[in-house]
Amino acid sequence: MASDLLTTSSDSGPGAADGLGRARDGERTALTLSGDWTTETAARREAQLAALTPWSGTDLVLDLAAVERLDTAGAWLLLRTAADAEASGLAVTWQGLSEARRTLVEKVADHEDAPVEPKRPSLLDGFVARIGEKTVAAGGNARDLVNFLGLVSLALLRNLARPGRLRVTSIVYHVERTGFDALPIVGLLSFLIGVVLAYQGADQLARFGAEIFTVNLVGLSVLREMGIILTAIIVAGRSGSAFTAQIGTMQVREEIDAMRTIGLDPVDLLVVPRLLALVIALPLLTFYADILGIAGGALMSWVVLDITPFEFIQRLQASVEVRHFFVGLVKAPVFAFAIALVGCFEGLKVTGSAESVGLRTTTAVVESIFLVILLDALFSVFFSVIGV
Repeated sequence: MASDLLTTSSDSGPGAADGLGRARDGERTALTLSGDWTTETAARREAQLAALTPWSGTDLVLDLAAVERLDTAGAWLLLRTAADAEASGLAVTWQGLSEARRTLVEKVADHEDAPVEPKRPSLLDGFVARIGEKTVAAGGNARDLVNFLGLVSLALLRNLARPGRLRVTSIVYHVERTGFDALPIVGLLSFLIGVVLAYQGADQLARFGAEIFTVNLVGLSVLREMGIILTAIIVAGRSGSAFTAQIGTMQVREEIDAMRTIGLDPVDLLVVPRLLALVIALPLLTFYADILGIAGGALMSWVVLDITPFEFIQRLQASVEVRHFFVGLVKAPVFAFAIALVGCFEGLKVTGSAESVGLRTTTAVVESIFLVILLDALFSVFFSVIGV
């Protein structure tokens, strides 16, 4: 029977005299382990075990009776050694394992194999999966928005039933911010849209000798659709995003939690004034946009078609009924309600980070514009059905 002992001369401190003993008896090899088998000695132990390969014989015995300390790194090295020996055809036997160490080795063995990387889905599967995820997320967001609509409706009815609860100062302030301060941009864009409609309309109608119908085109398109749509989109990007950013910032600063703590309802204090202010401001902005849009069309008709402003107004009165003006104007409070609702809803969903404020602000603008277009399509179908 032959035996040898491998030691590391650089060991110091506790476990300095430890080593790895190997004894051979025919086809049987016994490894006697001693000292520390831990993370600190893992590199040394790995080199010692590597010096024993290649394996030969039929049996391998791992004796851990003299091991002082054993952790997951040491257990992993021994398990890897046992696996290499088994791969060479040896039968491995463990000896000297206490119950605690046996449990440790078993746990390491259970987690020895690295998790298998999931198979990457194909391009089509990934595309369909993303559509499904986005659809589920959109459905959940729509459900939450409907719940918020019910909450706001109750708060609005509660405040209208008791007008003394309304914060008039806040409403007037937000009317100024969402309405009066938006006059320059709304007026400029509406005027330019009127100019574009008149110019493009005149260019197309001139092919049929019907330039005079440019007045009809400008009047109907501005009063029924372009005035309210353009104004609502501007307000959604300007005021709706501001509602989200303002309420979201308060959410980050925990001011809304403080309101709830002292018994104040954030919906009454923050949502209702903004909603009422926008419902008041948007119809006024729409009327202003209609006037500026028609003025732009009249100016371009004068320049391109030599139709004087007086003739333009006469033709407008004769060809465009006043009901078309009210068709556009009646949409304004509904669009305003939707924009304010989405802006406040996304603001209250902000979590405690500045990144969340930006994300929710972007989401609020996209959702508001989507709702405006959707509601306008529904209004168009409704007015068509009733013949307006």
